[in-house]
Amino acid sequence: MPPEPVVSETRTAVRRLLESAEAAPFKGAPLVVACSGGADSLALAAAVAHVSRRIGASAQAIVVDHGLQVGSDVVAERAVEQLAGLGLPAQVVEVDVDGMGGLEAAARKARYAALRAERPSDSLVLLGHTLDDQAETVLLGLGRGSGPRSIAGMRPLDPPWARPFLDVRRTSTEAACRAQGLEPWHDPHNADARFTRVRLRTEVLPLLEDALQGGVAEALARTARQLREDSDALEAVAAAELSRVRADHGLDCERLRLVPAAVRRRVLRDWLRSEGVPEMTDAHLRSADALIAEWRGQGGPALPGDFVLRRAHGRLRVETADRKPPNG
Repeated sequence: MPPEPVVSETRTAVRRLLESAEAAPFKGAPLVVACSGGADSLALAAAVAHVSRRIGASAQAIVVDHGLQVGSDVVAERAVEQLAGLGLPAQVVEVDVDGMGGLEAAARKARYAALRAERPSDSLVLLGHTLDDQAETVLLGLGRGSGPRSIAGMRPLDPPWARPFLDVRRTSTEAACRAQGLEPWHDPHNADARFTRVRLRTEVLPLLEDALQGGVAEALARTARQLREDSDALEAVAAAELSRVRADHGLDCERLRLVPAAVRRRVLRDWLRSEGVPEMTDAHLRSADALIAEWRGQGGPALPGDFVLRRAHGRLRVETADRKPPNG
């Protein structure tokens, strides 16, 4: 008998991502499923197990035990048992979550570090993020004023990470688990209103869906996709402009001044990163941009990592605190 429609939906999502042009460099590479034991990742594991057999790819799973709740080891072992039933060998990796930056952020950092460390070097790691997760990410970016990169949400393919379910609803992953006899774990943190994402999921999004008569989650995910396409185009233009305005271990200010602001700040960001400056805020970039677009002889801003940006003789240069250029 043919599979339930929701099961077909999850399998199709995995197959489409693996067959996409963007995934072509990873053809034949091992597949790793990050599985928490929840509905999204169990449905993903089942779909990957099916598709990998069809395409002749090797597949395995990694279960990360954050140790945040009593009995987390039991949850992890139950996930391994269900993964074995799907034909996926799995290992449990225990991590320490220090809580710095908030519990959610610390757990995510520990989880990604463990997945990166344990995966085969040439593999893709498939994550169970759904359309609902994407909608929440876009709302978080809007609320924090994080700019288009944040509002563009998660990418389907951002090696080594792959997210086949960004067009699949959470209700579909839950139904796919039921249809395949899988028993997902329900993380109590997903109902804890102390976490921002939980309040977005249980309060904000339902209110928006009601006020705007439905379709909000899909619209937010669609907005993310459109912004990613626009951002990719601007990034390509910025890369070409950066090559054009480089001069004497710095940037040619007059040439860069003529570049549109949205591209100019991307040029500055990419150049500053290449000079060793750590991740910058929008305020840092706008202060740097002022040396180009609003130059009145002012001093340059201090930047993360003990760097200072200076303009002299029509050139923009990065210097360390002792005034020596970081690249010599």
